[in-house]
Amino acid sequence: MADPKGFLTTDRVLARTRPTTERVRDWNEVYVPGSLLPVISKQAGRCMDCGIPFCHNGCPLGNLIPEWNDYAYRDDWQAASERLHATNNFPEFTGRLCPAPCESACVLGINQAPVTIKNVEVTIIDKAWESGDVTPQPPERLSGKTVAVIGSGPAGLAAAQQLTRAGHTVAVYERADRVGGLLRYGIPEFKMEKRHINRRIEQMRAEGTKFRTEVEIGRDIDAAKLRRRYDAVVIAAGATTSRDLPVPGRDLKGVHFAMEYLPMANKVQEGDLTVSPISAEGKHVVVIGGGDTGADCVGTAHRQGAASVTQLEIMPRPGEERNANQPWPTFPMLYKVTSAHEEGGERVYSVSTTRFEGDEDGNVQWLHLVEVEFTDGKLQQKPGTERRIPAQLVTLAMGFTGTDRQNGLVEQFGLELDDRGNVARDADYATNVPGVFVAGDAGRGQSLIVWAIAEGRSAARGVDRYLTGSSTLPAPVLPTDRALTA
Repeated sequence: MADPKGFLTTDRVLARTRPTTERVRDWNEVYVPGSLLPVISKQAGRCMDCGIPFCHNGCPLGNLIPEWNDYAYRDDWQAASERLHATNNFPEFTGRLCPAPCESACVLGINQAPVTIKNVEVTIIDKAWESGDVTPQPPERLSGKTVAVIGSGPAGLAAAQQLTRAGHTVAVYERADRVGGLLRYGIPEFKMEKRHINRRIEQMRAEGTKFRTEVEIGRDIDAAKLRRRYDAVVIAAGATTSRDLPVPGRDLKGVHFAMEYLPMANKVQEGDLTVSPISAEGKHVVVIGGGDTGADCVGTAHRQGAASVTQLEIMPRPGEERNANQPWPTFPMLYKVTSAHEEGGERVYSVSTTRFEGDEDGNVQWLHLVEVEFTDGKLQQKPGTERRIPAQLVTLAMGFTGTDRQNGLVEQFGLELDDRGNVARDADYATNVPGVFVAGDAGRGQSLIVWAIAEGRSAARGVDRYLTGSSTLPAPVLPTDRALTA
């Protein structure tokens, strides 16, 4: 145990963020650089090293949290990094982007503020990169087996790195022009600067992983050709079909999916564009959807100079404390103020969009909404609550409905889907097609980055076993039954 009295003597302290008036003028990460180091060891000392560490259960990766908390408390950053990497290929991603279900499961959180696990994690990995402790780990020998990974998001990258290190020759296919999937083009720069992706890709290249960008399986290369070329295939193409909003006026100019809007802003930061073709500058912006993607749209609109930003959510506002239906150590639905919300804008709950209204040129100008409430378990409109709000740019951030079926990938492979539109798989992440596996959102449905990495590691173990008859690759034990992963 790091500090036997740490949880009694030390209060929870989070990383400091830069002033909102400063950070909305740039696209850098919102946190004050180096703000954690003076306090992080004491924060790690709040960990009680529980006899049954429920944080392990809260984390799909099974991160060894009490162990690296202890090392961080003792300023043994190299050992902390080794324990962190034992279960997580990319802690700099999860430390910035994961909503930290481990903290919700922290035993200290029963009656106090939980340990700042996420802040400790990102400090460890940032120190490891600065100290040169993160190095390529190429395999000692090659197996002679080849694997294609479709998709370069966190699930695909995790699977590829594990399989490369096991000695297989791995090629990652990405339809975009750069590697990273939604990490690259779906996550704004202010949440995670893309240099973190770039240096991981260089590490993976040094280990032997090959990357093929601007190649879409199902269009540029058909499935039959890919299967002939490789001994195994991992589909990690994500759940990229955005949920639409079929109301009158949906076809007006200025109404976009979030994943049409966010990538353009990221391409500006990559230097591909001078100005985004979908910009919020000077416009009244409405974001439909109250989740993390919606918050990303809010923060992006602030930085583009929106006249106003309003975020709509059909569900009631969550409470600030756990309710009886979400007891510890489950992950509760709580009212959350992200860095984007700190920067301004209005959040409106329990409303539903009824239609969009445009001008004579077909540009959206107004959004009509109505208040809703649950009556007898059903969502009902409240009569007399209809109104309209200005909307010159609308982003739809209502989640995703399944893997992309427009490119022919599902049909060409002959993949079976489950009743939710995801690729069906067994306990080894194998599909109905021999030698073809699936990991991440393509098989699980829309989920968290920590689940994507965990599934990538688990699928890699299944592939390794398929290719060699056994596997020593470490991987978390994850439920693949739909009823368990819903």
